[in-house]
Amino acid sequence: MAYDVDLFVIGAGSGGVRAARIAAGHGAKVKIAEEYRVGGTCVIRGCVPKKLLVYASQYHEHIEDARGFGWTIDGARFDWATLIANKDKEIARLEAAYRANLDRAGVEILPQRAVITGPNSVRLADGTTVTARYILIATGARPSTDEALRGGEHMISSNEVFQLAELPKRIVIAGGGYIAVEFAGVFAGLGSEVTLVYRGEKILRGFDEDLRDHLMAEYAKKGIKLVMGDVFTGIDKAASGLTVHFKNGHAPVEADQVLAAIGRKPNTARLGLEAAGVAVDEIGAVKVDARSRSSVASIYAVGDVTNRVNLTPVAIREGHAFADTIFGGKPWSADHSTIPTAVFSEPEIGTVGVTEQVARASGHAVDIYRAVFKPMKHTLSGRDTRTLMKLVVDGETDKVLGVHICGPDAGEMIQMAGIAVKMGATKEDFDATMAVHPTAAEELVTMRTPSARHAKAA
Repeated sequence: MAYDVDLFVIGAGSGGVRAARIAAGHGAKVKIAEEYRVGGTCVIRGCVPKKLLVYASQYHEHIEDARGFGWTIDGARFDWATLIANKDKEIARLEAAYRANLDRAGVEILPQRAVITGPNSVRLADGTTVTARYILIATGARPSTDEALRGGEHMISSNEVFQLAELPKRIVIAGGGYIAVEFAGVFAGLGSEVTLVYRGEKILRGFDEDLRDHLMAEYAKKGIKLVMGDVFTGIDKAASGLTVHFKNGHAPVEADQVLAAIGRKPNTARLGLEAAGVAVDEIGAVKVDARSRSSVASIYAVGDVTNRVNLTPVAIREGHAFADTIFGGKPWSADHSTIPTAVFSEPEIGTVGVTEQVARASGHAVDIYRAVFKPMKHTLSGRDTRTLMKLVVDGETDKVLGVHICGPDAGEMIQMAGIAVKMGATKEDFDATMAVHPTAAEELVTMRTPSARHAKAA
């Protein structure tokens, strides 16, 4: 059967764009549909603009710390409108670069919504039908909302937060994951009064317990109010702002903005999956196998829409693997184990491998190496902050199972540590590596005495 294209991609985010470009490079005829902006969540309203705001939020402390190094900086002030305008310029530049890369690859961009109408066909918003040998779903995810919450319409999500007209003097953030924790640090650094509310006992569920405790302590030092074990019961709006009410007795909190960062849901609503026979799970994520193929042989899915590991580099790797496998004659699949990740909190977190808790539960003997110290910079600045570094080591094989860092540049360090862990490096390998002095990272190769040993489970 003849098709209009070899590949039709729905969604021009990181995973979809990579798949389209690689497939076209292998000689495939490719079209990609995007109803919003090319670049997806990460580029337009996620990782990239968020990291720019993180940088902006750090200057407050940089300016204060400069005094300890002999610098006097008077009259410094922050302007939210300037930050947002410059952020928008950079996002526009990146979107243009994404479009240019697709154009150079020979991929046709269709700026409209596409809906699947069958195993090999899609219908565009203008009514046009396109047939395709393969269809790739790369529509990502959207912020979750609490539709039943009284006054919930007064909350903003991680989409709207990047376009606020002014910096809120008071903000309440609901959630305990990447987005909530990162924006708590951003707004605190920019001078807002921040309250972070999470239903669990600690933020960052699934991270190493030492990292969770350490960051919570650092946030408390920065004046961020942590309300754990509680949820909203309602939000009232008045001329003076918003009032947030809580379930478990915490006093109401007044705010100018309330940010809901309580998770994300796969973007599969009204996409035509049922009509095409594509199976989804209970939250709407497309069910796929290791090669990203759905329950329909001609339809694949990559990235957050599958709810496997919702990180931009993972979506990119999945999209690349799909294109190489289907169009390049080079079958492979993305490895979802041992993925390095960073939380751009302040101080930031970098982590790879298993946590101490998972290692203990595995039934093996585990050695823990741990160091907590003041960063060298703050010996002169006088700032009360600490860096945490931790190695989780298999006590029988000496293999490093996990590396966990909370401190300046943790994200940069964990990328390199991730290579070592991925290659199966042992503690002896770390010890045999010459330290780079004076750096914080040298602690990773100079910790010699375990802070804790755990006997093998009976």
